[in-house]
Amino acid sequence: MESQKVRTAFFAAGDVHIELLEPTSDESPIIRFLEKSGPGIHHIAFAADDITGQLALAKDQGARLIHEVPFDGAAGKLVAFLQRKSTFGILTEFCQPSH
Repeated sequence: MESQKVRTAFFAAGDVHIELLEPTSDESPIIRFLEKSGPGIHHIAFAADDITGQLALAKDQGARLIHEVPFDGAAGKLVAFLQRKSTFGILTEFCQPSH
């Protein structure tokens, strides 16, 4: 993911998918996380059939959105994130296969 300055690797364990991230630049957003928190879980992602609708629902229920509009993410998916302060300190992502 050149746009996010990370290299990704995906693994499946049943219905659970794990994505590993490695920064490819000192300008990667992941570098800041690693410097502050060290290695560990960066975020949790939920599959969405209608990411735009899911974002609207989250916002209506009081979540603060980092991204109002989904963008191209890894593995051919549209992605958008919710702010940690809205999700008990856990960065939360919605993702939907882009068609």
